[in-house]
Amino acid sequence: MKALQVTSPGETSIANIPEPTPQASDVLLRVRMVGMCGSDLNTFRGKNPMVSYPRVLGHEIAATVINGPADKSGLAPGTDVTVSPYTSCGSCSSCLHGRPNACEFNRTFGVQRDGALAEFIAVPPEKVFRAPGLSIEELAIVEPLTIGFHAVARGRITAADSVAVFGCGGVGLGAISGAARRGATVIGIDVDHEKLSLAVDAGAKLTINSSRESLHGRLRELTSGRGPDVSIEAIGLPATFRSAVEETAFCGRVVYIGYAKEPVCYETRFFVQKELDILGSRNAMPEDFQAVIEMLQAHEFPVARAISRIVGLDEAGQALRDWSADPARFSKILVRVSD
Repeated sequence: MKALQVTSPGETSIANIPEPTPQASDVLLRVRMVGMCGSDLNTFRGKNPMVSYPRVLGHEIAATVINGPADKSGLAPGTDVTVSPYTSCGSCSSCLHGRPNACEFNRTFGVQRDGALAEFIAVPPEKVFRAPGLSIEELAIVEPLTIGFHAVARGRITAADSVAVFGCGGVGLGAISGAARRGATVIGIDVDHEKLSLAVDAGAKLTINSSRESLHGRLRELTSGRGPDVSIEAIGLPATFRSAVEETAFCGRVVYIGYAKEPVCYETRFFVQKELDILGSRNAMPEDFQAVIEMLQAHEFPVARAISRIVGLDEAGQALRDWSADPARFSKILVRVSD
């Protein structure tokens, strides 16, 4: 079958690789569309330490069931689905504590194992989610939105909270939408006007363009001088890692989704003086997938605006090169693998 491989940093090819051999309990899927995210871009750039080459990219998946276990009547051939792209071992500390999303030995499609930018994949049925009424494009953006929804759950966000979301890309938009659905007052922070406009459509009541305005001054102005109750960092830069701690209100919560690509130096007195909860957020749980699906079924997310480009599998390599050259031009790139 055809697949898109990153053969080495900055280099891609369309390769012929073996079709998957499903286990008896697996669901065989025809891949329809795959979204590309920041981890795919980092892999293309050679900046993802978890990746070895060559690697088939892709973990934001829309697919159609070809064949599934006889006892899974909801997964009949022809059913359109999305997929949780993670694995869990069942025996590490995370799994034993009921948090398989943070499995110590997780292998995500397109990262620690070959991904879904191929014609077929085989997955366990518990990783497959039906979503009646959703389009293929909507199915392909479920997974990145779940990452933001999970961060909202980690932050214990309620309607009483003000929430600053650093970064209004795909994951940040998920956090904005998830927090807004809980009734929180959401402040979207970015340096790009178009992304901030999209953040408003996704549920942000307020926005800050930190390239044109004082982040500290505006956050204090918008939160009655206290700072946000919760900050969610969805960029992965040392500066925004520090800002999240510095700007969050006393006794607030800081949730980190992004990976900083270099060591981060903190003024650690804020951790203690403010008695902050510092929380990591990794991947997503099944309930996050269900919550995002329900939001999309209710037409409460600006799907069309969030998608900046749709390309075919043969064009995906060039799309990666374009994205790498000018990241600000793109919000979400989708790759159509089959009709």
